[in-house]
Amino acid sequence: MSEKRLSSSKKHSLKSMMLTVAKDLLEAEDIEKKEERKKYMEEHCPTLSTPSSKEELKELCNELSSKINVIDEERYILEYKANMVVSEVKDLNIKIIDLKGKFKKPPLKKVRMSADAMLQALLGSKHKVSMDLRANLKQVKKEVKEEDKELRDVGDWRKNIEDKAGMGGRKKMFESES
Repeated sequence: MSEKRLSSSKKHSLKSMMLTVAKDLLEAEDIEKKEERKKYMEEHCPTLSTPSSKEELKELCNELSSKINVIDEERYILEYKANMVVSEVKDLNIKIIDLKGKFKKPPLKKVRMSADAMLQALLGSKHKVSMDLRANLKQVKKEVKEEDKELRDVGDWRKNIEDKAGMGGRKKMFESES
């Protein structure tokens, strides 16, 4: 896959195009919300007719106050129900916390189980699966090299250190390597 890199001018132009499209969408959404609000107000709020006499004005005030009272009662009822639900949720959370604290999880015991026994326990006795991985391995005879044998048979370590002690010993060590 080859990735094509955009030049900075193309990136800038794409970004500006995206911003203009987003701005246009936001403006259209704002206009739509204003129209919806206007329709709602026309449907639910009739135009206010100003009364010409004092009695009509009192009657209008009484109507409005009765509507306000009904709405306030509904609001108080809904608020009370919401508070009840919130308090019930708090109580249930407290009960859950209490129940979690009462029951302690027992410590699990380690069980030594072979891989075959574990598979049999998981899959059931019908499935025969063998996990003997060593059965498929080949037998390999190890060849012992003479160099390895010499390295292992160092002998007495005190004698070895005495031979290498001092500058003469170091010189012998370098001469023997080359």
